[in-house]
Amino acid sequence: MARRPATGQVAVVASGDSLDWKGISAKEITQRVTSRVQPGSIILFHNAAKHTPEALPGILECLISKGYQIVPISHLIYGGTYNVDYTIDHTGKQFAVKGNASGSPSSESPASSK
Repeated sequence: MARRPATGQVAVVASGDSLDWKGISAKEITQRVTSRVQPGSIILFHNAAKHTPEALPGILECLISKGYQIVPISHLIYGGTYNVDYTIDHTGKQFAVKGNASGSPSSESPASSK
């Protein structure tokens, strides 16, 4: 993630792709997403993909049953100053700088996790 200070916009990059845009079946989308998700995952879905609406209820049910929380992206974004309040690792995930609570996002961690 990268923050554009002048506009306040945040660029968010998905850590997983459902590949729903390829026209694969709802079952394939569900299998792909649920087998690859991990704490902190941001999964890319496409608005116009044919089978995504059919796949989403099963994906959500599966992930929730495994203890994942589905949260808005705003809950995953730390505020504050880079390297003071938060840092970003090589995968693009943000992490709070230890001992600095002012940079924490709305949720406990930068992950929709268990």
